[in-house]
Amino acid sequence: MKSYDNTRIKNIAIAGQAGSGKTTLTEALLFSAGVTERLGKVAEGNTVSDYTSEEVKRGCSVYTSLSCYERDGFKVNLLDTPGLFDYEQSMLEGISACGCCMITVSGKSGVKVGTHKAYNYAKKLGKPAMFVVTKLDDENANFNNVLTELKTEFGPTVCPVVVPVIADRKIVSYVNLIEMKAYKYENGKAVETDMPTKEVSEKMEYRIDGLIEAVSEAVAETDEEMFEKFFSGEAFTQKELIDGIHKGMNEGIITPVTCVSAADMSGIDMLMKEITLLLPAPSEKDAKAATDTNGELCEIICEKSAPLSAWVFKTVADPFVGKMSYIKVQSGVLRPGDEIVNAATGATEKIGKLYYLVGKKQIEASEVGCGDICAAVKLSANTGDTLCSSERVVTFERPDFPKPTYRVAVKAASQNDESKISNAIMRLLEEDMSLKYEQDPDTLEMILSTLGGLHLDSTIGRLERDFGVKVTTSVPKVAYKETISKKVKVQGKYKKQSGGHGQYGDVWIEFEPCISDELVFEERVFGGAVPKNYFPAVEKGLQDCVKHGVLAGYPMVGVKAILVDGSYHPVDSSEMAFKSAATVAYKEGIPKAEPMLLEPIGTLNVSVPDDRTGDMIGELNKRRGRVMGMIPSEEEKGMTQITAEVPISEMSDFTLTLRQSTRGQGSFTLDFARYDKLPSNLVATVVAMAGVNL
Repeated sequence: MKSYDNTRIKNIAIAGQAGSGKTTLTEALLFSAGVTERLGKVAEGNTVSDYTSEEVKRGCSVYTSLSCYERDGFKVNLLDTPGLFDYEQSMLEGISACGCCMITVSGKSGVKVGTHKAYNYAKKLGKPAMFVVTKLDDENANFNNVLTELKTEFGPTVCPVVVPVIADRKIVSYVNLIEMKAYKYENGKAVETDMPTKEVSEKMEYRIDGLIEAVSEAVAETDEEMFEKFFSGEAFTQKELIDGIHKGMNEGIITPVTCVSAADMSGIDMLMKEITLLLPAPSEKDAKAATDTNGELCEIICEKSAPLSAWVFKTVADPFVGKMSYIKVQSGVLRPGDEIVNAATGATEKIGKLYYLVGKKQIEASEVGCGDICAAVKLSANTGDTLCSSERVVTFERPDFPKPTYRVAVKAASQNDESKISNAIMRLLEEDMSLKYEQDPDTLEMILSTLGGLHLDSTIGRLERDFGVKVTTSVPKVAYKETISKKVKVQGKYKKQSGGHGQYGDVWIEFEPCISDELVFEERVFGGAVPKNYFPAVEKGLQDCVKHGVLAGYPMVGVKAILVDGSYHPVDSSEMAFKSAATVAYKEGIPKAEPMLLEPIGTLNVSVPDDRTGDMIGELNKRRGRVMGMIPSEEEKGMTQITAEVPISEMSDFTLTLRQSTRGQGSFTLDFARYDKLPSNLVATVVAMAGVNL
């Protein structure tokens, strides 16, 4: 495959709700372009873009895949992204590298949460968008309803360019509103036919006229001269319509709508025309903000003559091939053998072979120009790293990937896997930035955090399938603590005779509540009742004791111990004896100081749709939460931000509950705030769960 100029490249991310036909559309485009000889099907597991065993098993996209085709002198890179919310990072990876986000909307089910997510990400990253209404071959599909819904949800920028002509609930042809021609499809081939009339479908002529007017009005908004021409009642030429929509997309004021039935190839050829004519090339809209070595902001323009700059937008950790990095070249030309600087680490790396990808098929590339996308193997760079020439070292901003909130404790299923589990998970962390693996400092459990249940299942499956590591999961332990609420004074005496020198230590200690996460130790001994050289032994004995409380064995906090008196024996006293005496005092005094359990409390910030606010408040009340406030979300229209304080012990399944109740629209963060007294009615349950014999 030859290297293309940045004016002849189109980078398209195909995103949208799960099940809206993204992979099928990708397959139809590749088949129509002659890249494949047969039209694969998701159900049969033989599509180009869903080629991993995980995707074949699940029958859906799990990872963003890269494919490309050549047509009409253009190279088109297709980034097929997953629609399931558990794989949101992969969708963001694809959109971050694209020049335009093509959002699929099922003609049967219409606009869904995934449609909004894809659109919002595209707008956040400054990418033009277009809608493709799919599955029009379904007898329950209704294009007009979907178009109305798109206009309602996304505003006046929505502009239809290809619409179906429906008679007796069947599509008889498609009208291209730019060409003002109608086409019918026979065995997947487009044949020009007559424009619809009233006889074909009731009021159809009126609808077509209205849609033409809408397209012209949208184009008129892009330029003063065009507006004057529109206002005078003069019709736009085909070139003026194309140029106007093209400009409007670049400026974000026009979002075209087209329609296809990828299963029978209807409308695919027209969509490919729109890709060529309407979608921006990297040379037009691909300037990218960066930071230079002095920390100054700069803009890197997509031009071939400039020093090399590129970034890794996706990483694949393959146990056999090694690490594969998906690279978007921003400026200059990337060639095998180049020595480049990783701006994130400052290290110099040598580029090996470069590949264009068509799913899992690799096509070796002699060079990759600016604006194009390729893959390289065995680089040490990670997702988000910037690669550049030593002539101009810059750093591109890293994508803000979704934070994992679904936490489980993991451990090796067998001792043989214990040594391999960390290395295997670290390999997965290289490619999946929405995974987190760390040790809980309080419970010492290894915690794996994911975006949801499916994400967790995929991760556990890959550990076993790709790295031969079996793990078991469980609900993470809650880091309870214990404290006291009353001041007491007790004696601790340790006396033991064993034939020779005995053991003797005697202390009087006051225990009282205080504000501290660690034991506070003081001594107020007068008259040498306890020699100073034994003070450290007393403190050490108490420090060992507070690691395990008297109620359920959880660490003690908020305890102040004051050594006030005692006695010693000139021969039998020792550091060990006084350490043991302190232990006796602890076990005698803490039960009398009204010990109590403390539970961790977190600050929750949860964003939910306005109509779900009441349900969420009820859910938080069930979880013993206390709502602190509510405000309309500044980032998302129609969303409410709720702030609450909730016990962390009640939040283990909150990710799944929130996703179900808001249909994937909700999001949240939970940060530790403080410890608070555990309600007395729950103490017995927590003590029983601890299972500590004290």
